[in-house]
Amino acid sequence: MTGSRDSWDWLKDGIEALAFGNPIYNMMLGGRTLSALPMVPQDLWPGDPERGSALLDGVFHFADQTLTLDASPMAEAFWQPEGASDAWYAGLHSFHWLRDLRALGGDEARRAARSLVFGWSCCHAVWHGDAWAPSVAGSRIANWIGLHDFYCASADESFRSCVFDSLARQTRHLCQVVPGDLQGTKLITAIKGLVFGALLLPNGRACTEEARRLLERELPRQILLDGGHVSRNPSAHLMVLRDLVEIRSALRAAKAELPPALTQAIERMAPALRFLRHGDGGLALFNGGREEEPAVVDTVLTQADSRARPVRSLPETKFERLQAGRALVIFDVGAPPPTGADRRAHAGTLSFEFGIGKERLVVNCGAHPDIGNPWHGALAGTAAHSTVMVGDADSSEVAAGGGLGRRPGEITCERRDSGHEITAIASHDGYAATLGLLHRRCLHLDLAGHALSGEDILEPVPGTIAVPCHSFAVRFHLHPLVQARVEEGIDGPTVLMLLPGGAIWRFTAEGAFVELGESIYSGTDAPPRPCFQITASGECHPSASGEGSPGASGEGSPGASVMWAFTREQPSG
Repeated sequence: MTGSRDSWDWLKDGIEALAFGNPIYNMMLGGRTLSALPMVPQDLWPGDPERGSALLDGVFHFADQTLTLDASPMAEAFWQPEGASDAWYAGLHSFHWLRDLRALGGDEARRAARSLVFGWSCCHAVWHGDAWAPSVAGSRIANWIGLHDFYCASADESFRSCVFDSLARQTRHLCQVVPGDLQGTKLITAIKGLVFGALLLPNGRACTEEARRLLERELPRQILLDGGHVSRNPSAHLMVLRDLVEIRSALRAAKAELPPALTQAIERMAPALRFLRHGDGGLALFNGGREEEPAVVDTVLTQADSRARPVRSLPETKFERLQAGRALVIFDVGAPPPTGADRRAHAGTLSFEFGIGKERLVVNCGAHPDIGNPWHGALAGTAAHSTVMVGDADSSEVAAGGGLGRRPGEITCERRDSGHEITAIASHDGYAATLGLLHRRCLHLDLAGHALSGEDILEPVPGTIAVPCHSFAVRFHLHPLVQARVEEGIDGPTVLMLLPGGAIWRFTAEGAFVELGESIYSGTDAPPRPCFQITASGECHPSASGEGSPGASGEGSPGASVMWAFTREQPSG
């Protein structure tokens, strides 16, 4: 595997190897198990037959990486291929791809599933490092049990006995190590494994009760009062809600009492997930999130079965949704997630995404799933977001191994809905400590949905004696399907944009120099795609006792102000 690991990771690995990789611990995991599942929780999620067909050819694609596995599933090399990223490795060992084989259907797909499950069971009969990591094991246990009827129900007794014994051993291990130092989405997935695995243990009730206790403790920490996830990552939000729906399904199948915290979390998270969707059915790209598959989002919302009303603001998670006509803006007006929940967080404060109907116009650049990959840091930086960057500084410091260092300390937001437009005004002090500047952004969406205008203001921190001249760039990344070109106008360059459906929009700006450049989009599981970015750049005026020359916006008060607009062009004739 490849990835970023520090000395603590290696020390932790060594301690775990001593504790779990010895014959005595292996004996402790043994014990009685059931010879058949008393019930099989319904597997709720769709698969992809095209991916299933690729699996038959040994082609495994996870986390932006594709590897072809030629070895036998009975060989250790199959499960530890050279060059696999940590995220790819977790994808392989979680077995979520069994759904793709099920979607493909047929005896060949069923035989392949059995061969792969049996191969893993033989190669990993004892504790095995990352393959037994609690979140990976939790996902695998749930997938093996949930897809039991596809690959296991008609198998012979020796195969079923092997699978059930492996499941029981993995579950007993989870009972020993959860929660440990787990937090966030990984802890929820591990708890899911406990709930599913308890179905196979003769004393499964104790395991179920521990899972209930952990849920009652953890969900209030992770799920905010408005239903948003503490990570402020739409993909993580989807993942947690999906896991909670699965946990509820398993508890219902076992006729166990549902923890109130579980029911309440699902009820709150569903409308928050709808809030974070674009018109194309995918999710907005904030804090490491990706579009995700609309069909999966639809299924999660259907299975959540929440009757809560849609919302226009997430006051705890700190997002605003401005919607009028066919136009939709999702605006990040919150501080980065707290330390411990910020491993995949981005420095995108006050960024926004803008869509028209089912088409995205302005986007953030997306994320890379492997924190150890150099692309992760690049996509987490402020320059990869549709917001303001001052000099070469990010609004939050992006750490090399994931997470954030320096970050904004104070963020304000005010929303106004009037008879002719929707307005959101927000500010942050992420540049205050290093550059002495505050950033304030005002967005205005007209009620016809034909114009989004804004103003970005950089101003000295009150009480600052001197602020030198700084360059700035207001970036607007365009979706890869948007065509764009620069046109020279009387008041300077404008950008004409053509959406796939034929709608034409124009960008104009005052107080900065407008350019159209190249960018990259990594919002899906496909390879990164080239796209355009509009940049409105200039220099801040220095304060009275600072030094530097006026920028593109001419003489004026210290700081800078850029007024800009996206306006729909009316068809001629």
